Amino acid sequence: MTLQEKIKADLKEAMLAKDHARISALRIILGEFARQPNKELTDQEVQGVIRKLVKSENEMTAASGTTDTAYLAALESYLPKQPTEAEIREWIAANLDLNEYANKMQAMKPIMTHFGGAADGNMVRRILDNL
Repeated sequence: MTLQEKIKADLKEAMLAKDHARISALRIILGEFARQPNKELTDQEVQGVIRKLVKSENEMTAASGTTDTAYLAALESYLPKQPTEAEIREWIAANLDLNEYANKMQAMKPIMTHFGGAADGNMVRRILDNL
């Protein structure tokens, strides 16, 4: 079952459970899927759409000072676990020699490739700045 199919199935379950917050979040996700050029999305494309929604929601809540944790929790439940700062630092220490790079920021690509985009780019940038 693809991630897109799982989200559709989860919407049906949320409707039966009358979980209005989850229903709303899942409908927003499915609406974003409908806006995509391809109607059948790969799991990576689905995660990309959800990451954009999470980023947008985080920016809106930062600007307004409010938090909608139910909506964010529903979105983030479909994303892979994000590595911690310690895990990223440990991987960098074990696998990269920063002296090979003219600029530390050039190490972003192998780090982001290793973590499959699950790592927050801003966190990786901050870690590299502090090394």
